[in-house]
Amino acid sequence: MSQKAKNQKTPAASSAKRPVRDAEATKQEILDAAEEEFAFHGLSGARTEAIAKSAGVAPRMLYYYFQSKEGLYQAVLERPATQFQEVLLQLNLEQLPAAEALRAFLQTTIAYEASHRHRGMLLFQEANQNQGKYFKLTNWQQPIASLTGILERGMQEGIFCKLDGYMTTLTIIGVCVFYANAHENLKHLEPERDLLSPELIEQYTQAAINLVLTGVLHQEK
Repeated sequence: MSQKAKNQKTPAASSAKRPVRDAEATKQEILDAAEEEFAFHGLSGARTEAIAKSAGVAPRMLYYYFQSKEGLYQAVLERPATQFQEVLLQLNLEQLPAAEALRAFLQTTIAYEASHRHRGMLLFQEANQNQGKYFKLTNWQQPIASLTGILERGMQEGIFCKLDGYMTTLTIIGVCVFYANAHENLKHLEPERDLLSPELIEQYTQAAINLVLTGVLHQEK
Protein backbone atom coordinates (compact mmCIF):
# COMPACT_ATOMS: atom_id res chain seq x y z
CA MET A 1 0.00 0.00 0.00
CA SER A 2 1.34 3.42 -0.92
CA GLN A 3 2.12 6.07 1.72
CA LYS A 4 -0.62 8.21 0.19
CA ALA A 5 -3.16 5.42 0.66
CA LYS A 6 -2.05 4.89 4.24
CA ASN A 7 -2.57 8.55 5.06
CA GLN A 8 -6.03 8.67 3.52
CA LYS A 9 -8.97 8.23 5.94
CA THR A 10 -12.22 6.75 4.84
CA PRO A 11 -15.41 8.67 5.66
CA ALA A 12 -16.45 5.84 7.97
CA ALA A 13 -13.20 6.00 9.89
CA SER A 14 -13.40 9.79 10.28
CA SER A 15 -17.00 9.57 11.40
CA ALA A 16 -16.21 6.89 13.95
CA LYS A 17 -13.65 9.12 15.67
CA ARG A 18 -15.91 12.15 15.99
CA PRO A 19 -17.08 12.78 19.56
CA VAL A 20 -20.76 11.99 19.94
CA ARG A 21 -22.79 14.26 22.22
CA ASP A 22 -25.05 12.50 24.66
CA ALA A 23 -28.56 13.66 23.79
CA GLU A 24 -29.83 13.86 27.38
CA ALA A 25 -26.69 15.64 28.58
CA THR A 26 -27.02 18.13 25.73
CA LYS A 27 -30.64 18.84 26.65
CA GLN A 28 -29.67 19.46 30.26
CA GLU A 29 -26.87 21.82 29.22
CA ILE A 30 -29.34 23.75 27.08
CA LEU A 31 -31.86 23.88 29.93
CA ASP A 32 -29.20 25.09 32.38
CA ALA A 33 -28.15 27.89 30.04
CA ALA A 34 -31.74 28.78 29.19
CA GLU A 35 -32.74 28.91 32.84
CA GLU A 36 -30.16 31.60 33.54
CA GLU A 37 -30.98 33.57 30.41
CA PHE A 38 -34.75 33.47 31.02
CA ALA A 39 -34.24 34.32 34.71
CA PHE A 40 -32.41 37.53 33.83
CA HIS A 41 -34.39 38.57 30.76
CA GLY A 42 -37.70 36.71 30.74
CA LEU A 43 -39.22 35.12 27.67
CA SER A 44 -39.42 38.32 25.67
CA GLY A 45 -35.89 39.53 26.36
CA ALA A 46 -33.98 36.25 26.25
CA ARG A 47 -31.88 35.54 23.16
CA THR A 48 -31.62 32.03 21.77
CA GLU A 49 -28.16 32.85 20.41
CA ALA A 50 -26.96 33.61 23.94
CA ILE A 51 -28.46 30.37 25.24
CA ALA A 52 -26.79 28.33 22.51
CA LYS A 53 -23.43 30.01 23.09
CA SER A 54 -23.59 29.41 26.84
CA ALA A 55 -24.60 25.76 26.31
CA GLY A 56 -21.85 25.25 23.73
CA VAL A 57 -24.22 24.12 20.98
CA ALA A 58 -25.38 25.39 17.61
CA PRO A 59 -28.59 27.46 17.77
CA ARG A 60 -30.39 24.87 15.65
CA MET A 61 -29.99 22.35 18.47
CA LEU A 62 -32.40 24.37 20.61
CA TYR A 63 -35.08 23.93 17.99
CA TYR A 64 -34.16 20.29 17.41
CA TYR A 65 -34.86 19.42 21.05
CA PHE A 66 -37.52 21.98 21.98
CA GLN A 67 -39.11 23.03 18.64
CA SER A 68 -39.36 26.74 19.51
CA LYS A 69 -38.22 29.41 21.93
CA GLU A 70 -41.56 29.09 23.70
CA GLY A 71 -41.17 25.31 23.89
CA LEU A 72 -37.76 25.73 25.51
CA TYR A 73 -39.17 28.30 27.94
CA GLN A 74 -41.99 25.96 28.94
CA ALA A 75 -39.50 23.15 29.55
CA VAL A 76 -37.38 25.47 31.69
CA LEU A 77 -40.42 26.42 33.80
CA GLU A 78 -41.52 22.80 34.16
CA ARG A 79 -38.16 21.39 35.24
CA PRO A 80 -38.02 22.94 38.75
CA ALA A 81 -41.56 21.76 39.54
CA THR A 82 -40.74 18.21 38.46
CA GLN A 83 -37.40 18.13 40.27
CA PHE A 84 -38.78 19.58 43.49
CA GLN A 85 -41.68 17.14 43.50
CA GLU A 86 -39.18 14.28 43.13
CA VAL A 87 -37.29 15.62 46.16
CA LEU A 88 -40.51 15.72 48.19
CA LEU A 89 -41.43 12.17 47.20
CA GLN A 90 -38.12 10.93 48.57
CA LEU A 91 -39.05 12.38 51.98
CA ASN A 92 -42.16 10.15 52.27
CA LEU A 93 -43.95 13.02 53.98
CA GLU A 94 -47.25 11.14 54.16
CA GLN A 95 -45.58 8.56 56.42
CA LEU A 96 -44.42 11.19 58.94
CA PRO A 97 -46.45 12.78 61.74
CA ALA A 98 -47.89 16.08 60.51
CA ALA A 99 -45.60 18.34 62.58
CA GLU A 100 -42.51 16.38 61.53
CA ALA A 101 -43.63 16.41 57.89
CA LEU A 102 -44.10 20.19 58.03
CA ARG A 103 -40.66 20.62 59.55
CA ALA A 104 -39.12 18.46 56.80
CA PHE A 105 -40.99 20.39 54.10
CA LEU A 106 -39.71 23.73 55.42
CA GLN A 107 -36.14 22.55 55.78
CA THR A 108 -36.06 20.98 52.33
CA THR A 109 -37.72 23.90 50.57
CA ILE A 110 -35.43 26.55 52.04
CA ALA A 111 -32.35 24.48 51.17
CA TYR A 112 -33.65 23.91 47.64
CA GLU A 113 -34.34 27.61 47.09
CA ALA A 114 -30.91 28.60 48.40
CA SER A 115 -29.31 26.19 45.92
CA HIS A 116 -31.41 27.32 42.92
CA ARG A 117 -31.70 31.08 43.24
CA HIS A 118 -32.24 31.66 39.52
CA ARG A 119 -35.55 29.87 39.75
CA GLY A 120 -37.19 32.50 41.90
CA MET A 121 -36.16 35.14 39.37
CA LEU A 122 -37.51 32.93 36.61
CA LEU A 123 -40.96 32.76 38.20
CA PHE A 124 -40.92 36.52 38.85
CA GLN A 125 -40.22 37.17 35.17
CA GLU A 126 -43.05 34.83 34.20
CA ALA A 127 -45.49 36.67 36.45
CA ASN A 128 -44.29 40.09 35.31
CA GLN A 129 -44.14 39.45 31.57
CA ASN A 130 -46.75 36.77 30.97
CA GLN A 131 -49.09 36.96 33.98
CA GLY A 132 -48.68 33.23 34.55
CA LYS A 133 -49.64 32.15 31.02
CA TYR A 134 -46.92 29.48 30.93
CA PHE A 135 -46.75 28.87 34.68
CA LYS A 136 -50.30 27.51 34.75
CA LEU A 137 -49.20 24.75 32.34
CA THR A 138 -46.54 23.50 34.77
CA ASN A 139 -46.87 20.96 37.56
CA TRP A 140 -46.35 23.30 40.53
CA GLN A 141 -49.79 22.30 41.82
CA GLN A 142 -48.34 19.06 43.21
CA PRO A 143 -45.79 20.58 45.64
CA ILE A 144 -48.41 23.12 46.73
CA ALA A 145 -50.93 20.31 47.28
CA SER A 146 -48.35 18.36 49.30
CA LEU A 147 -48.01 21.20 51.79
CA THR A 148 -51.76 21.84 51.96
CA GLY A 149 -52.24 18.11 52.57
CA ILE A 150 -49.85 18.18 55.54
CA LEU A 151 -51.74 21.11 57.07
CA GLU A 152 -55.14 19.50 56.55
CA ARG A 153 -53.92 16.21 58.03
CA GLY A 154 -52.58 18.02 61.08
CA MET A 155 -55.89 19.81 61.57
CA GLN A 156 -57.84 16.56 61.28
CA GLU A 157 -55.59 14.95 63.89
CA GLY A 158 -56.00 17.92 66.24
CA ILE A 159 -52.26 18.71 66.11
CA PHE A 160 -52.71 21.97 64.18
CA CYS A 161 -55.22 24.67 65.00
CA LYS A 162 -58.05 25.41 62.58
CA LEU A 163 -56.63 27.24 59.57
CA ASP A 164 -57.42 28.03 55.97
CA GLY A 165 -55.16 25.36 54.49
CA TYR A 166 -54.55 27.04 51.15
CA MET A 167 -53.94 30.54 52.52
CA THR A 168 -51.59 29.14 55.16
CA THR A 169 -49.78 27.23 52.42
CA LEU A 170 -49.17 30.48 50.53
CA THR A 171 -47.86 32.14 53.70
CA ILE A 172 -45.45 29.27 54.38
CA ILE A 173 -44.21 29.26 50.78
CA GLY A 174 -43.47 32.97 51.16
CA VAL A 175 -41.38 32.26 54.26
CA CYS A 176 -39.49 29.54 52.39
CA VAL A 177 -38.63 31.44 49.21
CA PHE A 178 -38.17 35.06 50.33
CA TYR A 179 -34.74 34.62 51.90
CA ALA A 180 -33.05 33.31 48.75
CA ASN A 181 -35.12 35.23 46.21
CA ALA A 182 -34.50 38.61 47.87
CA HIS A 183 -30.83 37.97 48.60
CA GLU A 184 -29.49 40.49 46.08
CA ASN A 185 -31.32 43.23 47.99
CA LEU A 186 -31.00 41.85 51.52
CA LYS A 187 -27.21 41.53 51.30
CA HIS A 188 -26.89 45.33 51.33
CA LEU A 189 -28.78 45.79 54.61
CA GLU A 190 -26.03 44.22 56.71
CA PRO A 191 -23.11 43.69 54.32
CA GLU A 192 -20.98 42.03 57.00
CA ARG A 193 -23.34 39.04 57.02
CA ASP A 194 -22.86 36.32 54.41
CA LEU A 195 -26.51 35.38 54.11
CA LEU A 196 -25.79 32.45 51.81
CA SER A 197 -23.24 30.84 54.09
CA PRO A 198 -24.28 27.40 55.39
CA GLU A 199 -24.35 28.76 58.94
CA LEU A 200 -26.77 31.62 58.22
CA ILE A 201 -28.97 29.50 55.96
CA GLU A 202 -29.28 27.03 58.84
CA GLN A 203 -30.00 29.87 61.26
CA TYR A 204 -32.74 31.20 58.99
CA THR A 205 -34.14 27.70 58.50
CA GLN A 206 -34.49 27.11 62.23
CA ALA A 207 -36.07 30.55 62.71
CA ALA A 208 -38.57 29.80 59.94
CA ILE A 209 -39.42 26.38 61.39
CA ASN A 210 -39.96 27.86 64.85
CA LEU A 211 -42.11 30.67 63.48
CA VAL A 212 -44.33 28.41 61.36
CA LEU A 213 -44.76 25.67 63.95
CA THR A 214 -45.58 28.20 66.65
CA GLY A 215 -48.23 29.61 64.36
CA VAL A 216 -49.91 26.36 63.34
CA LEU A 217 -49.60 24.07 66.36
CA HIS A 218 -52.77 23.68 68.42
CA GLN A 219 -52.35 25.54 71.68
CA GLU A 220 -54.03 24.10 74.76
CA LYS A 221 -56.03 26.72 76.67
